[in-house]
Order: sequence, then C-alpha cells, then structure tokens
Amino acid sequence: MLKKIKELLLINKTLPAKEQELRVLEEKLQDREKLIEDITLQVKESIEVEKEKILSDAKAEASSILEETQKEVAKRSKEKVAYEEQNAILEDELLNKRTELAKIVKSAKKYSNESQGIKNLIDRFPEAVNFDEIQKELEILEESLRDGVLDTIVSLDLHHKDSKLLRKEMSANNREIKKLLKTYQARYTTKANLTIYNLMVIGLQAELQNILYTLSYSNIEKAEESAKALINKYLTICGEGNASILSTITRFLTELEPLFLNAIKMEYKCYIQKEKEKEEQRRIKEQMRQEAEEKRILEQERKKIEKEEEKYLNEMAKNQELLEKETDEGKIAALQARLAELQGQVDKLEEQKEEIVKRANGRAGYVYVISNLGSFGENTFKVGMTRRLNPLDRIDELGDASVPFKFDVQAMVFSDNAVDLEQQLHQILDDNRVNKINLRKEFFYTTVQELQSIVEEIDPTVEFITTLKAVEYHQSQSIMKEKQEQLA
Repeated sequence: MLKKIKELLLINKTLPAKEQELRVLEEKLQDREKLIEDITLQVKESIEVEKEKILSDAKAEASSILEETQKEVAKRSKEKVAYEEQNAILEDELLNKRTELAKIVKSAKKYSNESQGIKNLIDRFPEAVNFDEIQKELEILEESLRDGVLDTIVSLDLHHKDSKLLRKEMSANNREIKKLLKTYQARYTTKANLTIYNLMVIGLQAELQNILYTLSYSNIEKAEESAKALINKYLTICGEGNASILSTITRFLTELEPLFLNAIKMEYKCYIQKEKEKEEQRRIKEQMRQEAEEKRILEQERKKIEKEEEKYLNEMAKNQELLEKETDEGKIAALQARLAELQGQVDKLEEQKEEIVKRANGRAGYVYVISNLGSFGENTFKVGMTRRLNPLDRIDELGDASVPFKFDVQAMVFSDNAVDLEQQLHQILDDNRVNKINLRKEFFYTTVQELQSIVEEIDPTVEFITTLKAVEYHQSQSIMKEKQEQLA
C-alpha cells in the first residue's frame, strides 16, 4: 500500500512537467501548421504571379505577331496594287509597241515597193531618171532609219531572237555585213552609181529577211539555194546594166554570199534546238508509255504468282491437316517432306513478288547491249534498259517485224539503278549516236571491243559476248549462196 502511494505521488510530481511538454508540442504543431499554410499561400501567390506573367507575355507576343502580320498584309496589298498598276502600264506599252511595229512594217513594205519601182524604172529608162532627186529621197529614207539604208529595211520576227547566244552570233554576223556594205559604199563616187548600190542593198536585205522568215526545219537546203540564187540574180542584173561597176559589184556579192549563208545557218540552229526539244518531249512520253507497259506486265506477273502461291498454300493447309491426324511414321515423313518442298516454292514466289514490287516502284532493272548484224552491220549497237523480270522478253519484242532478223545480246547488266546506268552509257557514247536528233533511237556507232571496255569498266563482273552470232542472218546468207551456186 505504501508503495502505491509513493508511485502516485511521483506521478503527481511529473504530471505538470508532462503537461508543459505537451503544451510546447501543441504550440510547435500550431506553428508548423501555420508555416505550412504560409508556404502554401506563398506558392499559390507565386503560381498566380507566374500565371499572370505567362499570360501577359503570351498576349504581348500574340499582339506583336498580329501587328507584324497586319503590316505584312498591308505591305503585300500595296505590292499587289503596284504590280497590277505596273502590269497595266506594261500592257499599254505592249499594245503601243505592237501598233508602232505594224506601222513600221507597213512603212517598210511601202519603201520596199517604191525602191523596186525605182529599180525597174532605172533598168527600163536610165536616161529618164533624175539621180540627184533620187539621192535626196534616199537621204530622207536614211534619216528615217536608225542605221541608214545599210540596215535591214524589214525586221521580221525571226526565231534566233528567242536565244541570247544566237542573238549575239547573228549580231556579229550582221556587223560583218554592215562593215562590208559600208566598205563598198565608199567606192562609188558618182551619185548615179551610189543610188544603184543603195537600192540594191535595200533589195538584198529585204529578200534575205524573207528567206530567213520562210526557213523551216526541213528546208535549209532550199533556203541556201535561194540565197545563192539571190546573189546570182543580182549579178545577172548588174551584168546587163552598168558595165563600169560590174567588177566591183561582182566582188561585193561574192563576199556577201557567205555572210548570207551564215545568217541562214544561225537561224536554222533555232529549228534544230526546237526539234531536239520536241524529240526530248517525245522521248519522255515514250519512256512513260514504256514504263506504264512494263508496270502492266509486272502486275500481270504478280497476279500470276499470287494465284500460283495460293495453290501452294491451299495444298500446304490440306497436308498440314492430314499431318495432324496421321499416326503412320512413313506417311508423316512423306507429308513433312512435301510441306518442306511446298514451303520452298512459296519462298521463291515471295522473292519474285518482292522483286516485282522493287521493279515497279524503283529504278531497278536490266541494261542491255544488243546487236543486229544482218540489219545494221557489225559496228552498230543498241543500248537500252528494261524493268522486265525476264529481260529477254523485251529483246524479243525489239526483234519483231520492224527488223528482218532477231537481236543478239552482247551484255545484260542488272542494276538497282538501271536508269542512271543507262544514262551513263548513253553519255559516254553520245558522240557516236546514229540519230543525233531523235534521242529515243538508242543506236550507236562503235566496235564490240570498245563497248566491252566501257561496260567492264563500269561492272567488271559482267559477262560480255564479243561474238556477233547473227544465226538467222548467216543461215539466210548460206541459203542464198547455195541457190546462186545451183543457178551457176
């Protein structure tokens, strides 16, 4: 009992201290909660401030972008208006120039007719012509033209004007013509002879313009003959007229003729270039047509392979079903062997399908070098490309009714980029093209040894056949020889 009383007294003594500790802990807890509340409040305030800042920055940036966009739109609108105004001005100028050109052409025709009339008058009635008056008229005409009577009276819309390079070449040739004209003009001391010379120059220039204007891709020989005939015509006229100036006129026309022929050749270059451009377009269309045809054939082959693959897969499914039910070891082994064989066939077909997809969607294919001794001789070869799975099908098509004998294959090169390989070979052989205008005709003059060297340099692993077999050709020659011997 005494012991219990002592314990109770001890508890009463320690109780106030414990209560004090509890109060301290409660105060600390309250302080911590307040601290947490303060921190939470600060975080919220900080987030709110950051949020406002982000929104403010975003609004400012959006406002700036909008302002810049509005400025750009306004700028573009002004530019559009300016362009439209400029375009309207240019259209007006073009209309005025066309009107002015029409007047000049009309005036030139008038002067040309008048000069021809004067020339005829001089030829028929030389004693009735007042050369002093004619010279005055020529001076007036010269004043109305920038380069005088030595310039072209009629300037037609010729094709060389479309090319900067050809304009430069033609200008150089025209300068040579004018230089020659001025040189001989200085040799005439009398007004009568000078008048005749100036009239002749006007006629020559006008007729040259007409020859150039009527030039086409197919009539350069005719144009050159016309130029020569023009020179001869004036030689004949002068020969029948004033004998005192005949020798000078003859030298003049002889020197003028090659310059006129040069002008024709320069103008003709435009037709050659335009024809090449047309052929290039035809070549591209032909290539597209050929590619479409090859894709169509590849698609047919793909469907054929899929049909064959379906047959193998159906047989495999049946054999697999039998295998699951079979208990005889011999039959099981036979079924497993057949399944393995069918799987091998399916794998091969899958490879072929992948190859078809690769050919149809990519640039892979075969570049071939072929010859036709009986049709083209021993030094003419065709270098082309095909995407066919069996490239010999394409070679057989080329040897159809359009040529008397089949083609022989000298080399067949597979490439993942057959298009570039074909172009590379064509570039190397470009100077040896048989047809230099129609580039779709892929025939080249060369030797089999040179071709072998070019091909093996690109791909040393290629098997190149140097013998031109030409079996049908040699057999045909043999039959002809036998018949000739029988007739003899």
